[in-house]
Amino acid sequence: MATSTSIPVSLPMPRIPRTRRSPQEIAAASPDVGERKVLLAAPRGYCAGVDRAVVAVEKALEHYGPPVYVRKQIVHNLHVVSELEARGAIFVEETDEVPEGALVVFSAHGVSPAVVQSAEDRGLQTIDATCPLVTKVHREAVRFAKNDYEILLIGHEGHEEVEGTYGEAPEATTIVNNPEEADTVVVKNPDRLIWLSQTTLSVDETMETVRRLRDRFPNLQDPPSDDICYATTNRQVAIKTIAPQSDLVIVVGSSNSSNSVRLVEVSLDYGAKAAYRVDFAHEVDESWFEGVSTVGVTSGASVPDVLVQEVLALLAEYGFADVEEITLAEEDIVFSLPKEIRGKLKESGDDSRALGGRRSPANSN
Repeated sequence: MATSTSIPVSLPMPRIPRTRRSPQEIAAASPDVGERKVLLAAPRGYCAGVDRAVVAVEKALEHYGPPVYVRKQIVHNLHVVSELEARGAIFVEETDEVPEGALVVFSAHGVSPAVVQSAEDRGLQTIDATCPLVTKVHREAVRFAKNDYEILLIGHEGHEEVEGTYGEAPEATTIVNNPEEADTVVVKNPDRLIWLSQTTLSVDETMETVRRLRDRFPNLQDPPSDDICYATTNRQVAIKTIAPQSDLVIVVGSSNSSNSVRLVEVSLDYGAKAAYRVDFAHEVDESWFEGVSTVGVTSGASVPDVLVQEVLALLAEYGFADVEEITLAEEDIVFSLPKEIRGKLKESGDDSRALGGRRSPANSN
């Protein structure tokens, strides 16, 4: 008699909602904290480059139809990626996972010339959603390499943005990950040396790296303009103001978002008693509120404001309903959508939106 062979099937464990301690329990554990309030950083959330990239995928789905392939995460945010997947975007690691002739979007972090060539070799239609501020760094790398400069690229090795910039001039570029590496990096000609940087780094740590490099190489040249983007700088300036007044800082952002992770580090460096990063409100641990009177809240540059509002709603449940927005800068930068998308919009008579940016918290959905 034939016997059947069963094949074990692995099913993911469902997420069981954690039982929260009640607001009353937390209040009883913190009888002497006084008035509770939230300091809400502004600016926060989406920058123009992120907005541009997300809109580019949305418009591609509308006008080309799904599936639209995206190399890497279009921006480093789990919620954004999940929302786009639900609409028909397919995220892949490399272009060789994309069917020949299909449409692929390059993420906001940029790609190296080798990736562009790989897409061409497979006959892919491409939309380049690289942030224009990242493109600027790419162009600097190409220009200085052609002029026989050695480039010290300050950034995190393995990050998509660093991989893309490095790929523009690999023979002329050395990656410097942190200030400690500045003390040991070896260069060929210290008299023809320039530094460039990833756009989403800690401003303070980058300047410390540059200081150490210049101590060793006095003729080190600066980039023509700041490489760290305006949004990264503005969000760090805001949290530097809020952190000293905060018992707790909550940063909304994903773990692979460099600028979000940096906001936690900056919060602690500038006086916050505690700081945590979360993707979603349900990840906030109510025990963090014990003994806390002031909570600082901000979000990384790839975070839609709806996620911040959900954190604020949770905070209100635990007595932190008084929200004061601390505005340190106004952002009104806009970028044109990728040329491929602009052409498609014009062709179809869609004049609804050709820009990325100015998506304020009030209308960020």
